[in-house]
Amino acid sequence: MIAVRHHRGARALAGALLFLDDARGAAMGEVVELTQPGQPARRGQVIDAGDGVTVIQILEDPQGLSPARVTITLTGAVAEAPVGRDLLGRTLTGVGAPLDGLPAPIGEALRPVWGAPMNPARRHPPGDVIETGVSAIDGLNTLVRGQKLPVFSGAGLPALELAAQIVEHARAGGGEPFAVVFAAIGITARETRLFVERFRDSPAMARSVLYLNETRDPTIEQLLTPRYALAQAEFLAFEAGMHVLVVMADVAHYCETLRQVAAARDEVPGRRGYPGYMYTDLATLFERAGVLQGRAGSLTQLPILTMPDDDITHPIPDLTGYITEGQVVLSRELHAQGVFPPIDVLPSLSRLMNAGIGAGKTAREHRRWADQLYASYARGREARMMATIVGEAGLSDPDRRALGFATRFERELVGQGATRRTIADTIAAGWRLLESLPRDDLERLDDDTWARRPGAAAGEGA
Repeated sequence: MIAVRHHRGARALAGALLFLDDARGAAMGEVVELTQPGQPARRGQVIDAGDGVTVIQILEDPQGLSPARVTITLTGAVAEAPVGRDLLGRTLTGVGAPLDGLPAPIGEALRPVWGAPMNPARRHPPGDVIETGVSAIDGLNTLVRGQKLPVFSGAGLPALELAAQIVEHARAGGGEPFAVVFAAIGITARETRLFVERFRDSPAMARSVLYLNETRDPTIEQLLTPRYALAQAEFLAFEAGMHVLVVMADVAHYCETLRQVAAARDEVPGRRGYPGYMYTDLATLFERAGVLQGRAGSLTQLPILTMPDDDITHPIPDLTGYITEGQVVLSRELHAQGVFPPIDVLPSLSRLMNAGIGAGKTAREHRRWADQLYASYARGREARMMATIVGEAGLSDPDRRALGFATRFERELVGQGATRRTIADTIAAGWRLLESLPRDDLERLDDDTWARRPGAAAGEGA
């Protein structure tokens, strides 16, 4: 245990960063208390423990602090979060303070919020499905236990509404213990109110923990909110044996805060002004997902991020894509047409889908079903582009059929509204769409798969 140390005065204050000379022995993540006559006490933490200058991140509004008059107390402790099953059903701030009018959570244990990524040698290969209740994900971009599957959104698209729907409808399947940890990063007061009102009387609230960081909260807390949420999720998954889905929104706000902190520290910027270590920093969050050998639970992540200017090559989605296993992309065009959720399945991908749907004949049929839906929809999209040039009357009969299929696919399979669909419901809806096309148009389906579809007549396709 490091002894408590007191320092009077600091070198400089830049925004929410305090620069302290001659603080030998300071540790990364160490909790700091800041006091000054006539000012409320403030919390901070060490984010750079250099030989010459120690950088302290102030976790509350720094207005009124004087570097010359402030007293800095290095407590010797690291930031810890109360975690436990008794937090289920609670609504908390981004740093674990109650928002639901109940006492502060005590939990079953205290865990450091600066947890480490999972050791690759202890990872168990991801498998089995997390049902989100969303057809475009469950059927075509299946989310697997232990996976990291981000949602790439754009400004004004209903990413938060999709996140709320997934929090409410997600299941582990098979009756296994399941929990959702939702981390809202930098949302507005209105969005906070809508989330709280939506889940207050929902059955899903009893198995969920909400960490809500608002735009009016100290900006620096946006770096802590996902870590508090992950500390709770890791306890539920690897100590309580539950399957846990962590939904984080919006990762773009987290990255913007990271850029602000780097600028305040006069660091050399990388791409578009973001720090060069942003890839590593994001990995410390995303790589905490997985399945541990010898543990019953799993931790799955569904991060949601808003792509600046809808640019999928922007550093935030670009680096996120390198770390995670696929992406779900929201479409501005589908949103304009009133399709919800507006998921564009063509650029979307789940790299672990085959591991989730399993092995054997049923899994092969699911894969071929999905491949045929992709192929028919892609042809319909191409026909739609061609129709803008030559008109629908100038299309061939197969292209006109594909065009009609694409419209029905968007409205009937992707556009399910706020209702929850089971995977069986999704499969059935997809087969109804495929049955609207002639058998000769379904080149990705073999006769055996076609004959085994739901509702097929005996002996059909033989």
